[in-house]
Amino acid sequence: MRTWIVWVVGVLAYASAVLQRTSFGVAGVDAAERFGAPAGVVATFVVLQLVVYAAMQIPVGVLLDRFGSRLLITTGALVMAMGQVVMASAGSAPEGMIARVLVGAGDAMTFASVIRLVPAWFAPRRVPIVTQMTGLLGQSGQIASAVPFAYALHSFGWSPSFLGSAAVAIVVLVLALALIRNAPAGVAPAVTAMAPGEIGRLLAETWRTPGTRLGIWTHYVTCFTPMTFAMMWGVPFLVLGEGRTAAEASGLLALHVVASLPCGPLLGSLTQRYPVRRSNLVLAVVAANAVPWIAVLCWPGPAPMWLLAILALGLATGGPGSAIGFDFARTFNPSHRLGTATGLVIMGGFGGALVAILLIGILVDLAEGAGLSSHLAFRLAMGVQVPMLAAGVVGLLSARRATRASVDLRVDPMHRALRRRFARRDEGRP
Repeated sequence: MRTWIVWVVGVLAYASAVLQRTSFGVAGVDAAERFGAPAGVVATFVVLQLVVYAAMQIPVGVLLDRFGSRLLITTGALVMAMGQVVMASAGSAPEGMIARVLVGAGDAMTFASVIRLVPAWFAPRRVPIVTQMTGLLGQSGQIASAVPFAYALHSFGWSPSFLGSAAVAIVVLVLALALIRNAPAGVAPAVTAMAPGEIGRLLAETWRTPGTRLGIWTHYVTCFTPMTFAMMWGVPFLVLGEGRTAAEASGLLALHVVASLPCGPLLGSLTQRYPVRRSNLVLAVVAANAVPWIAVLCWPGPAPMWLLAILALGLATGGPGSAIGFDFARTFNPSHRLGTATGLVIMGGFGGALVAILLIGILVDLAEGAGLSSHLAFRLAMGVQVPMLAAGVVGLLSARRATRASVDLRVDPMHRALRRRFARRDEGRP
């Protein structure tokens, strides 16, 4: 019973972090009006948040290996609450940027800490599925930002909605202090005491492990596109670029999150059942992300609602798919390096997202400055994600080859394995 209590509180902490993380994306149009800033400047808010998040992953991973999950989860909740309080009262762009920096710093401490709890409290055979469920249920925070937060923002105004988000973080802080423990009673937590000079060696060893790099590319190629959509450009793209109402945009964001519910258990089960085919699952997720985007961007005129719904459904596979990256990190690294490896993996997706968000903001401003309509400006800008996905696939395949070579693993191509499987099935028929 204690195992599930610890896990549920950890999931609540992650859901709260997702709410704080994505709240500004819902408020992007309102923020442009509040601060009197163009799209590129508003995008900088989220870029700063992601830069801080990504830059902190290595120190957070080292601290996590040293102090465990409980301290970092509670500290992260406190810092995020402070950031949302600052945002509630912000009246200028610099104040808003400070707020998002605080949110990014607190958010950086949360997910890796929650993921670290899973192998500490659950049997190894359950870890892939529980990891997927952790990421899946934590995304309820995105539903909270797309629906109740959006409702509060448009019904009660800027300050009450952000103060409400801060209150959620404080509740999580209290629950984490009271109920989370780093390991079960009688089991020594897997923490590593090290001198400052040993940190570089730990990082080097973790990076040199090919499975770590495979996890990084997995997280990058599955995660940055849906993150870009949810954290910043989804609502502006749908409202300003596609001519949808704010309610329709919120509905599509909610669909994106709800559709991920069946994806998590499915991918977790397949990851557990076919461990040597995990990279094929990743490539399937990439296709589910890329194909709808290409269709939307190539559609003549505003895309119909059914196609935008397919885009939301395709993006829904990205979050669950990115969790496979953590499974690679867990598989190929010893437990005392797991926090550091997880931090490096997280840098993949968030690093890609901050580059995409910044480039899209710059391109939207340039295109509109050249006289293009908002529709064409957003189409051109959002298209930057396609070559970024292609680069991620190249990196993934390269890291997969290195990982398989490091453990002397030979895997038949998928078409050959399927042909052999069907041949065996046919031979067994009467």
